[in-house]
Amino acid sequence: MVELLAPVGQDDASISSERLVDDNETIVIVDDSPEIAVLLRAYLSKHNLPSRAAFSAAELFRMIGEQKVALVLLDIGLPDRGGNEILSELVHHDPDLGIIMVTGSTDLETALHCLRLGADDYLTKPVNIEQFHYTVAKTLRKRRLAIDNRRFQEKLQLTNLRTQFLHQLNLKMNSAYLSARELKGVLQTILIGITSEEGLRFNRAFLALFDEAATMLQGELAIGPGSREDAAEVWNEIKRKNLKLQDLFSTVFADSFKKDVIVNEIVRSLVVPASFVQHPLMHACRHRSSILVRQGQADIAIPHELIETLGEDSFVIVPLFSPSKALGVIIADNFVTRQPINQADIEALEIFAGQASLAIEHSRLYTDMQSKIDELELVTQELEKSKDLLIEAERYSALGHMSAQLVHTLRNPITSIGGTARLLSKRIPEAENKKFLDVLIKETSKLEATLTDLFSFVGRNELVKSPQTLFSLIRRSVMIFYGAMKKSSIIYEIDLQGEDPILHIDSEKIRQVFVHLIKNSIEAMPDGGILEVRCWQENNSVLISIRDTGTGVDMHNLHRVTDPFYTTKTYGTGLGLTLVEQILEQHGADFSLTPSKPTGMTALIRFKKDL
Repeated sequence: MVELLAPVGQDDASISSERLVDDNETIVIVDDSPEIAVLLRAYLSKHNLPSRAAFSAAELFRMIGEQKVALVLLDIGLPDRGGNEILSELVHHDPDLGIIMVTGSTDLETALHCLRLGADDYLTKPVNIEQFHYTVAKTLRKRRLAIDNRRFQEKLQLTNLRTQFLHQLNLKMNSAYLSARELKGVLQTILIGITSEEGLRFNRAFLALFDEAATMLQGELAIGPGSREDAAEVWNEIKRKNLKLQDLFSTVFADSFKKDVIVNEIVRSLVVPASFVQHPLMHACRHRSSILVRQGQADIAIPHELIETLGEDSFVIVPLFSPSKALGVIIADNFVTRQPINQADIEALEIFAGQASLAIEHSRLYTDMQSKIDELELVTQELEKSKDLLIEAERYSALGHMSAQLVHTLRNPITSIGGTARLLSKRIPEAENKKFLDVLIKETSKLEATLTDLFSFVGRNELVKSPQTLFSLIRRSVMIFYGAMKKSSIIYEIDLQGEDPILHIDSEKIRQVFVHLIKNSIEAMPDGGILEVRCWQENNSVLISIRDTGTGVDMHNLHRVTDPFYTTKTYGTGLGLTLVEQILEQHGADFSLTPSKPTGMTALIRFKKDL
């Protein structure tokens, strides 16, 4: 800035301490008299005020096109154009330009006419140096106050717009749960706010988020021009639609930015494993602090690959986080304007990043809540459909296997008794004794017939097979025990990999298998644990594993778990696994039960896909 000395009668120290002209600005003296121009320029130079002389309107406008002009001393009488005509054009061209008219007339009407056209002041020839100094100082001060006031009003208006935007954002998040689609819209709107003229005025903004397992940081969204040639496209789009920041929430804006192909290709290439703790994106997340990169340099090492990916060596990284975990980062730069990023820009960006963090956490809470609601609805439906399933399965198992045990245990002795009675009847001639043997033979025959019928009943277990998808069957079987698992503090994990396999099975029988195995696992974890149910395809087979972290079974008793009536439980018949083995055998499936490490058991079922 250039200092301007006070005129006589003014406080020199006060005036000279003001900074009224920027370093890149000049004063232009427009007069057809070279002598006057030289005199005024010498006086301005004495007080360190840069100036140039123009002797025609054409020369004046050429200078205005070449350099920033703070003040014009304009003679009304120029050889090529009238001063009043030039005055109107200057006022229209640059409202911040200070203009002092210089006239040889002392006519008050002429002076007032110049002021009405937009001049700041006027001087009469011959120019009094003291009056000249005072008028120039006053005009420059007035200009500086007007510029500062306008800038203050712009900042105030911008702050108000940002406040309204953040208020609308808070209302959006507080008035409705954010689904994944709504979250994407909110995040896109925040990026637009970061890059728009009415927002933070960054040129580009990139958003990268952690995956659900927090093992990878992946680029998601980007807003901004792909090259410096189409720099104004995003902002012009907003202007064409006459949108304010707060209007963006109610506007379907996604299609407008499909042209942002390059920046979205850039953001998709941003993939950083969480294990790369020294990477600046990870460093910002871990320390929850912003990183400003200037010309490739920062407080930490900036990898060349990141600069190459962004195509820019000056940018700021702002972390997104919730109280419990890191969520991702926003990267913003001035790829087009090359405007330096200052601390105020970073602080404003951190406010927008905070709102993005709230939106992400809000959406994830909604997703978790919706998942729990869906689970509870599924549990309710399944309990209603299957409330008698466990009882019926246990009763059927008990009845069937008791029958099988009875057939196996009683048939041989009764057959032996019947055969012996028939043999004695042929050898004993006495009619009196033979009568008793005939009764014994008759009753034995009845018992044999009853056992035959009972054996037929046990063996009569026809399957009703049809093509069935497996995933829903597994999920429904687990959900039956939702309440029991919550009560016992059991955490369940369902991992269904790949496409849903379709098998030719009796769905009710296979569901009984799943129910028995899951029930056994839960009963083995009375003090809590983890139930893991997985399904995947391998070669030409479909495998289902049900693993628990319960008490397990001793190795020397493991081979007996499928024997009828063998059990390690205080209550129960011990027939569940026998039924499981029988049903799976009827389906041609393999079944194994092995100890898990460090505790628990794993039940593995293998179906052949061509069944």
